[in-house]
Amino acid sequence: MTYSDFTLPLAVNRFGLTLDMKSDLFSPVEERDPSNLLRETLAYNTTLALSIATEKARSELLVSPILTEARRVRDDKVNLFSGNVFNVDATVGLAGYFDFLLTHSPYLSVVQAPVFAVVEAKKEDVTTGYGQCVATMVGAQRFNAQSNEPIETVYGAVTSGDIWKFLSLRGTDVRVDRETYYLDRIERLLGVLWRVTE
Repeated sequence: MTYSDFTLPLAVNRFGLTLDMKSDLFSPVEERDPSNLLRETLAYNTTLALSIATEKARSELLVSPILTEARRVRDDKVNLFSGNVFNVDATVGLAGYFDFLLTHSPYLSVVQAPVFAVVEAKKEDVTTGYGQCVATMVGAQRFNAQSNEPIETVYGAVTSGDIWKFLSLRGTDVRVDRETYYLDRIERLLGVLWRVTE
């Protein structure tokens, strides 16, 4: 079993979590302006990504540039990892590959202190990615504890590239933000990414 095998009920039951699906995680959101580079990239890439309509195209053309921007606005104090193996505890299914992780780490080649996990939505339905996202967040939480770098709250998101849903894990409490964030309101989305990488 790996991260991608988890459904939300399975993750909640296996890890003894409580779930709140109606949280207000980030209100009010302080909007942040995108760089000209990101604006131009998204203006060009969005139609292409949505037309190709594959998970890979959305990941490469939309998600990756947005997460790279999140790293840039933090003056490279946050690092971005994509598609790495993240084996934390295979006996409970916390193993396999993650889609994206943002970390508080000075090292570009070593995952350290993960704070934010991003899961790509399957078939453009963000709700189907909640289980994988929660499992990856639990993996990040345990990884941090094992590394003596406990981080109070680990965040996550499930995205189709143009639609984003955010989650948080604090202790055993999982909260799903009731707000949905959209690519056409990139300033709000970047405001949330600023918060989760503090």
